[in-house]
Amino acid sequence: MRIVVTGANGQLGRAVVAHLQPHHDVVGLGHAEIELSQPATADVIAALRPAVIIHAAAMTNVDGCALDPDTAYRINTLGTRWVAQAARRSNARMVAISTNEVFDGTATHPYGEYDSANPINPYARSKYAGEQAAREILDRLYVVRVAWLFGGERNFIRTVLRLANDRPVLRMVNDEIGSPTHAGDVAQALAQLITTDAYGTYHLVNEGSCSRYDLAQAALTAAGRHHVTLEPMALADYPRPGRVPLYTPLANHVGAAMGIRLRPWQAAVQAFVETVG
Repeated sequence: MRIVVTGANGQLGRAVVAHLQPHHDVVGLGHAEIELSQPATADVIAALRPAVIIHAAAMTNVDGCALDPDTAYRINTLGTRWVAQAARRSNARMVAISTNEVFDGTATHPYGEYDSANPINPYARSKYAGEQAAREILDRLYVVRVAWLFGGERNFIRTVLRLANDRPVLRMVNDEIGSPTHAGDVAQALAQLITTDAYGTYHLVNEGSCSRYDLAQAALTAAGRHHVTLEPMALADYPRPGRVPLYTPLANHVGAAMGIRLRPWQAAVQAFVETVG
């Protein structure tokens, strides 16, 4: 089966390509091959005649999106529309990767797949609009929301471990709560999902939730960096251009009911840290 993966050089895209390539004809597309903000993206992808398109490419820098919301809209919203058009023209199924940040963070329980979205920053608004654009065009669509990804070269855990090399004390936000998720685990879940015709919305995250502080502590413990002290701080004391929702754990109800479950986040962090040292 020919599978096109956009964002193939990104954290999730790399994991998806690596997991699927031994079993499928996988074509990875990066920025050198497609420019998401341009309608010609649809032509490039459709010409490949894919059976499945996994659309992992996005502008994911929350602060960068806040500083340049027009570019975020062109890439995350219109770019998803062009990819969806390619899927329609190719009669391909599409996986649209979205984010926990489509929710406003005011809930008191993990967000389910059909809780009402209410994005509060330009990144989240552009991603939710991308969901809507894909749904407008396609019937054979999986919208997959992920959160707090790690697994590649640039992510929160690697940053914590790098800072720990030089600093005996680190300050970490303890009131932002989410679902840490290993990109490799998402790739495995997607491989299961695309064998089904169960189209719709999914939350594919590692089980459980924690704060940034808790995640940093787990990473340091896994790496044996016991000499580093963490100090809690409030998100409000960490000024940044993009407003971030405080509480956005995702509940995997639909996938779990189908037997698609991801391991607890603690186990995923331990496994990742063991690979990076």
